[in-house]
Amino acid sequence: MCSDIKGDIIQQVTNKTARYNSDNITRTKAYQNFYLKNREIRWAFLASMVSRNAGWNMTDLAISPLKTLLTDKQRGMLFSTYERANWLIFSDAYPQLLLYQLSKERKTPLFHHLDKFHVSQFMINEWIRFWETKDKSRLVKALIINEQNVIENPVIQQPWYQHKVFHQWPYMLESIFRLNVVLLPVRSGRLYGLPVYRFTHLDQRIAIGNTLTEMLFHPDYYPDFHDFALNVEPTGSRKDYEQFFYDSMASAPPLQQIYSIVQHQDNIREDWFRLRGLKQKWWQIRLPLPDDAPRRYYVKKQALMQLSKWMSSTGGRG
Repeated sequence: MCSDIKGDIIQQVTNKTARYNSDNITRTKAYQNFYLKNREIRWAFLASMVSRNAGWNMTDLAISPLKTLLTDKQRGMLFSTYERANWLIFSDAYPQLLLYQLSKERKTPLFHHLDKFHVSQFMINEWIRFWETKDKSRLVKALIINEQNVIENPVIQQPWYQHKVFHQWPYMLESIFRLNVVLLPVRSGRLYGLPVYRFTHLDQRIAIGNTLTEMLFHPDYYPDFHDFALNVEPTGSRKDYEQFFYDSMASAPPLQQIYSIVQHQDNIREDWFRLRGLKQKWWQIRLPLPDDAPRRYYVKKQALMQLSKWMSSTGGRG
């Protein structure tokens, strides 16, 4: 009987994870719906908002200026990077969330099942600690540390991505000039956000996650972010954000009209915690909160659009 119950739990978590890991939209909704039922797991709300950003970064590849600046191959490789990283994070994190929810429902911790999903021993320990202490702040930081370590070897340090993406001019241009940013919108049209650069540095990605959490759950801002999430259906298009602006840059179709579902191979992942251990500074590192990040982002995007027009008129292309 005990083995039957264990098998049912594992199968239930496996099936739900596969179902909701289909594409960016299903991931975004799954994170958000989980958070609405489990408000103490703040990372789920952070993940949903970051996933929204990943969606419109994907669809931006299909519209001007990136459609003009980049070849089809370059745009395909950038999409692959976004998709693979976000798929890996979800495949690791969502079973954790589901087992936590099942633990609540059954009033007994089920975190010993996490090893069946190749979850790091670090997170197994952290979930047990959270079950006992209810330390929400520590758990969200632990999940940020974990997710960024999960993608470090399979994506960031993977030779194919290193050669085809991170050492190529489209990525380097974006990194050098800080053309990318995680935006946290509100329905009033005001934008909050954080520039994303030095993405290939693990410490930097963890610092970005910690800072975004601070911004997202700031008592002055959180009600508006929450209101936006509840009232704006994620489509993966920048229109989700720009419908509240006084101007917009380009019309982007919904993500599911552009991209088909990608079939991923889930290779057995080594436990990053056993490979490289834990840096104590990861619990504390953060970045300054930039008040003008969204403004600078749009100024640079406008400059990129002008460059796109020039390259189009002269026949230049990457």
